[in-house]
Amino acid sequence: MTTLRNDVHLTRKVPGAASAAVRLLAGGRRVVWADVQDEVHKGALTSAASQVLRNAASMARDKRLPLGWAMASSGADIKEGVSALHGWGEAARAISDCSGVVPTIAIVDGPAVSGPALLIGLCDAVIMTIESYAFVSGPMMVAQMTGVDVSNEELGGTDIHSRQSGVASLVANDVEHATALLDELLRYLPNHVDELTTIIESGDPVERDCPELNTLLPASPTGSYDVRHVIESIVDDGAYLEMRAGWANNVVTTLASIGGRAVGIVANQPLALAGTLDIQASQKAARFVAFCDAFNLSIVTLVDTPGFYPGKDLEWRGMIRHGAQLVFAYGRATVPRVCVILRKSYGGAYIVMDSKKLGNDICMA
Repeated sequence: MTTLRNDVHLTRKVPGAASAAVRLLAGGRRVVWADVQDEVHKGALTSAASQVLRNAASMARDKRLPLGWAMASSGADIKEGVSALHGWGEAARAISDCSGVVPTIAIVDGPAVSGPALLIGLCDAVIMTIESYAFVSGPMMVAQMTGVDVSNEELGGTDIHSRQSGVASLVANDVEHATALLDELLRYLPNHVDELTTIIESGDPVERDCPELNTLLPASPTGSYDVRHVIESIVDDGAYLEMRAGWANNVVTTLASIGGRAVGIVANQPLALAGTLDIQASQKAARFVAFCDAFNLSIVTLVDTPGFYPGKDLEWRGMIRHGAQLVFAYGRATVPRVCVILRKSYGGAYIVMDSKKLGNDICMA
């Protein structure tokens, strides 16, 4: 079980793989916490275990506290049959009800397989430990249906979900590291949608100059540079928490503070695909913008892009739909938004990257 402190147990006498408590994190934040661990029946989700998850999610929403949970589960309990399936369906609905109301963060510390694996996809953030894996259909099903032999790690290991699928928001060495990352993530977030984030203490003066920015950007409009160096320069103490760092590398999404205020930063990355927007970059940025808007984080957009990445494959896979998803996320966002054009902004991507006509509050170049 995840080691936190000052637990108030909610399910002390409920048998099965799941337990729940109100817990105090090391950083001082209270969360509603659920554990699904594989020491009991390999973490199989019975209807009773799913009810624990459902009740934890409902309490988090009702009490306006973040929902955190750790999963190591072999999936729905096949011995129980349909009741187990109904159970995780009810848990899914309860977690969905938390969306946009309280932050929901899942830690995967082992297997997360079959239908219940979809539960982690409902969360605002997923933290996977190095040895964990997650998939909806396992290697045996893949072999039977396609004739291809694949291992758990090849199908849904942490490396796959951090670099290929984008499921993993953060990667941890072990569950203790994952808990620390969850605690750090909550530093930037309020408890619920109707609350502002607290001031993050820093000795970094808000009025300081950033002379290093004069040399970070190449003189050539096609020269490459790492936009993370720009982010380090403008945020408090050079500290930030990058979300989905290994996926869709042509856009960078980070949480940080500026002048003690928590912000979300979206930045084109010239080091990858010249900072163009493709399907994955659009998905990554759109979800992050919506997340920031839900939890009252001002959005800073750092723009340096030659446009959308061209190609038949992208158009066939729905570039229009996914590009529009990013337009929609920015267009409906109601939090303060600042757009900074670092170097270039061309074509449709000029509009998409939080242009003035999409409703940003300040645009600088």
